[in-house]
Amino acid sequence: MNRPVFRETPTGLPGFRLWPGALDAAAQRALLDQVLAAAETAPFYRPTTPGGRPFSVEMTGMGPLAWVSDRAGYRYQPTHPLTDQPWPPMPQALLDLWDNLTGWPAPPDACLVNLYRHEAKMGLHQDRDEADLTAPVLSVSLGDTAVFRIGPAEGGRTQSLKLASGDVCALTGPARLARHGIDRLLAGSSQLVPGGGRINLTLRRAR
Repeated sequence: MNRPVFRETPTGLPGFRLWPGALDAAAQRALLDQVLAAAETAPFYRPTTPGGRPFSVEMTGMGPLAWVSDRAGYRYQPTHPLTDQPWPPMPQALLDLWDNLTGWPAPPDACLVNLYRHEAKMGLHQDRDEADLTAPVLSVSLGDTAVFRIGPAEGGRTQSLKLASGDVCALTGPARLARHGIDRLLAGSSQLVPGGGRINLTLRRAR
């Protein structure tokens, strides 16, 4: 069976890959329905930093592992911090995207699900909690457009771009440890997520 063809757009930052509109409207809706169903058993919650400060985003996860943060620190674990139950499985659509876009020989074992509403944002950070920092990080956007900021791992000037619903991007190679974050949402730019906002799905090899 032939693999789907995705249109990639140059980003100007080596290793930062972007596929605008990789998911059409029907695929976005189907994926969102699966994410919301998973959140029925693994509800969104608001984590805190090790210093006790609450995040502005709400989070949950899917797959064998998911990332959590609390007074004990940043880590991956196999259970939801509030329910103590295993995370629900990842949708096959996400596993297919990983296979088709990253070419990595092993499947993702963690999917972080971030819910942005209203003034929620994410400061510049690096993804360093994974065992293999050469494995890619794949990110899927659903809902309101976000202003995404990214810059080289070693520091220096950042650039910003808009990530719309259905866009997929990846941190690979020299951009695997790129500093990145979400400056703000363009509220009302999408009607996909009930109640408004944006859901970001991030696939990783945690272990």
